[in-house]
Amino acid sequence: MELHQFKHSAFCEKVRLLLAAKGLEAKLVEVVPGLGQIELFRLSGQRQVPVLVDGSEVIADSTEIALYLEQRHPLPQLVPTDPVERAQVLLLEDWADTALAGACRRALLQAAASNPKLRSALLPEATPSPLRQLVGALPGGLMGPLGDTLSSLLAPLEARQLHRDLEQLSQLVAGRGYLVGGKLSLADLAVVAQLSLLRFPASAGAPLAGEGVSGMADHPVFQPLFHWREGILERVATRGAA
Repeated sequence: MELHQFKHSAFCEKVRLLLAAKGLEAKLVEVVPGLGQIELFRLSGQRQVPVLVDGSEVIADSTEIALYLEQRHPLPQLVPTDPVERAQVLLLEDWADTALAGACRRALLQAAASNPKLRSALLPEATPSPLRQLVGALPGGLMGPLGDTLSSLLAPLEARQLHRDLEQLSQLVAGRGYLVGGKLSLADLAVVAQLSLLRFPASAGAPLAGEGVSGMADHPVFQPLFHWREGILERVATRGAA
C-alpha cells in the first residue's frame, strides 16, 4: 500500500493511526503542493490528501479509507457492529472531521502568523532551506497583514466554542480509556488526529514536537485531554508493533 499525504495534515495523521492500529504498513508518499497535486489528480481524480493506493484500488478521503480498511482488514475492529455504538463512533468521527477540524486548523494558522518557529516548520518538506529560513525570519511587523487575515478566520465566537468543546472533551475522557465503549475506535483516532494541530505529538519530529497553539496546548484544563491523547498514541504504537 501507498499513502499519498501531507505530513502535517490531521487527516493524513488519522489514516496513519488507522494503519498502525491495524498493524498495516504503507509506503508514505509526500505530495509536493502544486505540481505534486497535479500528479495526485491524475491518480485519484482529486487534488486533496490523503489518498490510499492498495493494488488496483485508489481510495480518497480519510473516512472512505477508514471504511475500506475496516472491510478489508476487519481486525482489530475500529467501527463497532452494535448499532448504537456504531452510530456514536461515526457521529463523533464526523464531528471531529468537520467542526473540530475547522476550528483546530484555523487556530493553528492564527498561531503560526505570530510564531516563526511554527511558520517555517509547517512548510512542506520539499521547501528549499533558504526559503524556509526567510519565512521563519520575517519580522512581526511584516507578518501584520497576514496575522490580521488569519485572526479573522478564528472569530471570537468560534474560539470560545473551541474552548468549550475541548473542556467537554476533557470531561468526557477523564478516567476513561476510550470515547465509545471499552475499546479503541475510529472516534478516538479521529479526535486524536485533530488534537495534533493544537499540540504536535512526538511523531511530528523536530522542531514541531511539543509545539502548538498557545493558550490551548498549555492550558491547564486541557492537560488531561492531551494526556489521554498520549495514551491512545501509545496503545496504537503497541498494536502496530505487535
